[in-house]
Amino acid sequence: MEIIFKIAAVGLITAMVGALLKKSGKDEIATLVGLAGLVIVLLLVVDMLSELFTALQTVFGEF
Repeated sequence: MEIIFKIAAVGLITAMVGALLKKSGKDEIATLVGLAGLVIVLLLVVDMLSELFTALQTVFGEF
């Protein structure tokens, strides 16, 4: 559940900052903020998958 809340928090912050930048006429920077949010979420997911594979290796032994 913790990872879902982290992803939701990153999404909310990214959406708020992006909307604020779009209203002020900085569409290019808003797009970059959206991409940065996506990269942060992908890094969280990759880290979680890495932990999962490490746990699976310890449970089933190294092949």
